[in-house]
Amino acid sequence: MNVSRAHRLPVVPGVLRHLAGGLAIGGLLAFGPPAAAAPPIAGAARGNQAVSASRAGSTANAPSAIPAATTAALARIGRIATAAEVRAWDIDVRGDFAGLPRGAGSVAAGERIWEAKCASCHGVFGESNEIFTPLVGGTTPQDIESGRVRSLAAGGHPHRTTLMRASRLSTLWDYVHRAMPWNAPKSLTPDEVYGVLAYMLNLGDIVPSDFTLSDRNIAETERRLPNRHGKVFFRDLWDVRGKGDVANAACMRDCPIEGRLGATLPDAVRNANGNIAEQVRPFGPARGTDTSRPPRREPVGVQRSGAPATGRGATVVAAMASTPSTATAPIDLLKANACTACHATNSRLIGPAFQDVAARYAGRADAVDYLAERIRSGGQGVWGGVPMPPQAHLEDADLRTIAAWLAGGAK
Repeated sequence: MNVSRAHRLPVVPGVLRHLAGGLAIGGLLAFGPPAAAAPPIAGAARGNQAVSASRAGSTANAPSAIPAATTAALARIGRIATAAEVRAWDIDVRGDFAGLPRGAGSVAAGERIWEAKCASCHGVFGESNEIFTPLVGGTTPQDIESGRVRSLAAGGHPHRTTLMRASRLSTLWDYVHRAMPWNAPKSLTPDEVYGVLAYMLNLGDIVPSDFTLSDRNIAETERRLPNRHGKVFFRDLWDVRGKGDVANAACMRDCPIEGRLGATLPDAVRNANGNIAEQVRPFGPARGTDTSRPPRREPVGVQRSGAPATGRGATVVAAMASTPSTATAPIDLLKANACTACHATNSRLIGPAFQDVAARYAGRADAVDYLAERIRSGGQGVWGGVPMPPQAHLEDADLRTIAAWLAGGAK
């Protein structure tokens, strides 16, 4: 991205603003002749310099200027983006730590944040709770020394945990900062992200309990990741000038007869924790398996017999449509605010079933007010040891709609 031109990005309301911003940041919307290289953004060594140098070839044949009519149209739908707005969009952290903000966080500070905002899904010790894959485990001191996780090759460990697979701390830092916590992404400060990562690394015995992770020592700390040498960089798959393997002679020797499944979901527990398709955020590339139906036998890409819809996301749409609901507005609010990731209507997931909550407070005169306050402030101990994070982002009207639905029996 040519940063000097990116500052001329029109800021438009609503969807148009995000569309225009995405096109410009993605290098698809130019505001003048393409530059050979982009200068760094002042004050932050950004990973989006020219999006990446390897993308320069993709703009070589771009027109030198956009039509006057287009320029005039852009002027009518927005204004020039400020430097602060560009920085707010441009938050990625590169593999070489370009773009990493300054800051620091200790293991002790990270533990406090973890127990308040992470443990409800990932467990106090990173073991996770029924639904989510464990983050910690499966690594040894020998793996830390070698940089290769032996159990990935030898097998025998029931899960591939995050610390077994991670080869770069920059990836973990960027993901936690961008996407966590689940119900309030991008809400953690840089210091809090450093603390959360320090605590997670301590759980894996990668750093000591008195350790403080910072922008100054994160590269050195990365050299202790158990799987730091476990990834292979295939240049031809990443470089726009890569040639790939299309000219090689076919080997046709020692070919595998069948693929090996690394993990399976036994039929007896397939839907034990509710339909996974309803517990995944409805955006991004991942979609949860529709566990309310038997496993598919057809090859991927072939429509199931009797399926009413096809295409990406059809399983999720079908699962949502098949869920009975006599209170559409409350159910929609629960899904939109990620409540269904931890709670189901009539069965316990990470937290209690909605109907169990309703039964406990049935007949209580102040049930709506009490439940609204409990949802707003969060808490721990009433339904077990797993804490519920505060839901302070909820609008008052939405909060009372959910509380009234619970007080009315959650039906």
